[in-house]
Amino acid sequence: MIKKQKPNLTSAQIWNMSFGFMGIQMGFALQNANASRILQNFGADVEHLSWFWLVAPLTGMIVQPIIGHYSDKTWTKLGRRRPFFLAGAILASIGLILMPNADLFVSFLPALWVGAGFLMIMDASFNIAMEPFRALVADKLNDTQRTKGFAVQTILIGIGAVVGSWLPYVLTEWFGFEKSAENGKVPFSLVLSFIIGAISLLFCIIWTVLKTKEYSPKEQAEFEGDTHSSVESGSLLDIFKDFGSMPKTMKQLGLVQFFSWFGLFSMWVFTTPAIAQHVYKLSSSDTNSIAYNEAGNWVGVIFGIYNFVSAIYAFFLPSISDKVGRKQTHFISLIIGGLSLISIFFIGDYKLLILPMIGVGIAWASILAMPYITIPQIINGVIGGPIVKNLYGGQAIYAVMMGGVCFIIAAICVRFVEDTEK
Repeated sequence: MIKKQKPNLTSAQIWNMSFGFMGIQMGFALQNANASRILQNFGADVEHLSWFWLVAPLTGMIVQPIIGHYSDKTWTKLGRRRPFFLAGAILASIGLILMPNADLFVSFLPALWVGAGFLMIMDASFNIAMEPFRALVADKLNDTQRTKGFAVQTILIGIGAVVGSWLPYVLTEWFGFEKSAENGKVPFSLVLSFIIGAISLLFCIIWTVLKTKEYSPKEQAEFEGDTHSSVESGSLLDIFKDFGSMPKTMKQLGLVQFFSWFGLFSMWVFTTPAIAQHVYKLSSSDTNSIAYNEAGNWVGVIFGIYNFVSAIYAFFLPSISDKVGRKQTHFISLIIGGLSLISIFFIGDYKLLILPMIGVGIAWASILAMPYITIPQIINGVIGGPIVKNLYGGQAIYAVMMGGVCFIIAAICVRFVEDTEK
């Protein structure tokens, strides 16, 4: 059967289809910048943070292939992708609201464990929403509009990441909300940030659900040049077959991505305690003071910076790769990111932390252009905390520096990747 060309979408249709990305990324940004801070507010020791963060890659490893597989094989009155990311958005919004309010459940379990549980719910829900969202874009756009679709996604993802990262800082510095809280509680400014993030996530997803129509199984089959419907009954065995058909390039990049994501996990988990200890000169037990929460808010700001830089750099990656080659581009990007993370050790003024985050943003954009894997995050989650405690003497700044070293190792590994192109 001859493939049928997908029709061009209007600019409004592309924006509406991608709008949910902004809400999802806003939730992700709130989680990445504040999960460690919230867990420490509830009493987590710095060396235990990576263990609590383990729920994120573990749920991602389990949920992503299952949701990706079954969203390909499912069809309902709402379509095949939209039911998944709508359900994911609802669950993620619940997790966002309840995680910083975990102290309300202390009559059942310690707030720390409840907070970790809601972190797991959030991350699983983000994956439920995100995987079908990526597939929806592929379903709807023809080859001539893929570049435009990527550009729109990049813009909306960047906006969501920056807004989510900066929200706690804006609420305290611009609107005067309290920065501190009682022991065992989260500042109201942070609670409100997560509530706003939950509402925004749900709004953005519902907007896409209402404004976007999916192609029917018959239409999708015509676009794929297949006489059979692309919606088939699936089984768990099919999921493992999907793993077996992993592209060769992905296998070659496995070592590169291992060290890249190992380093990223170190940065996400330990930046807040590292900045609080190393730059704000706070003790590891001082997690409810105004100064500690100022440090946490500033981490959100600098995380917003690297996401902003990443969104811009992503637009230039194709042209840079055309000029110097894909391997060289990724190598340089990782080196810049690695040196930037290491340089944080030498910074004493919190305002100057913006500078290394520019370099991290360059590396982040390049890493996102490569296959995603969860194994390095799981390994880091298991051993990262004990290393901080026993090797680094509880000083989280060394874990952040090790993240930079991992970026550099990943860059070296790039040199050994076979690439048929430049």
